[in-house]
Amino acid sequence: MGRSKNQRNPVNVLFGWVRRQSVKVKSFLGVTAALFSLFFLWLLVRDHDHLFVAAEIVHAIGIVVLIYKLTRQKTCSGLSLRSQELTAIFLSARLFCSVFLEHDIHTVLDTATLIATLWVVYMIRYKLNTTYNRELDNLPIHYMVAACALLALFIKPYTIHYVLDRFLWAFCVYLESVSVLPQLHMMQKAKMVEPFTAHYVFALGVARFFGCAHWIFQVIATGGRYIFLIGSGYFWPPMVLLAEVVQTFILADFCYYYVKR
Repeated sequence: MGRSKNQRNPVNVLFGWVRRQSVKVKSFLGVTAALFSLFFLWLLVRDHDHLFVAAEIVHAIGIVVLIYKLTRQKTCSGLSLRSQELTAIFLSARLFCSVFLEHDIHTVLDTATLIATLWVVYMIRYKLNTTYNRELDNLPIHYMVAACALLALFIKPYTIHYVLDRFLWAFCVYLESVSVLPQLHMMQKAKMVEPFTAHYVFALGVARFFGCAHWIFQVIATGGRYIFLIGSGYFWPPMVLLAEVVQTFILADFCYYYVKR
């Protein structure tokens, strides 16, 4: 009886129908859903800067979920230490830029998120290291950091700020776009996703959607001028857009399966 009710559930019926479609149809449905969501946000949110703040708040909520898991369950099973270390690195770079360039709510949110991330790294590395799946978390992150740093040396914004500020700005944009890869790689190898870890990654996906919506709306509202407000340079604006798209697609696949389950 319970199984037949579950099969008649509209959500299960909908996802069952989607699963039976071809890749092209699934891609079309995904793009359509994303465009509809963007249109809804465009009508709902008047100040588009609020979307960027919302993205940072949702990221912070994801960290709170991890803190709850570590403190209540006393285990870090399923969590990627390497993803948390990459997150701490790019947040440190972004906070440095924020302190010297912005001095606003973003600085406060980045500070809180960085402190929480460092606490998570400490718990995984030292307090709960016996539950850490080290053999599954083996994606080499030093290559990722080096590649992002090298890319930031050559492709960075041209503004009135110091070279170090511009380098760190580009570095954190590039590193953030790939920081979740070790976590997703670990999930694929484990073939089982811890619930709280899944909630955390889903929060990252929602945050990325808000961040992407912020970029799109600002570009539309300024008639394309916003792209050059983030810094000039022949390759810099396209690289920022590419980094946003890469991170969005990396998380979109996980979010689809998260909602489906």
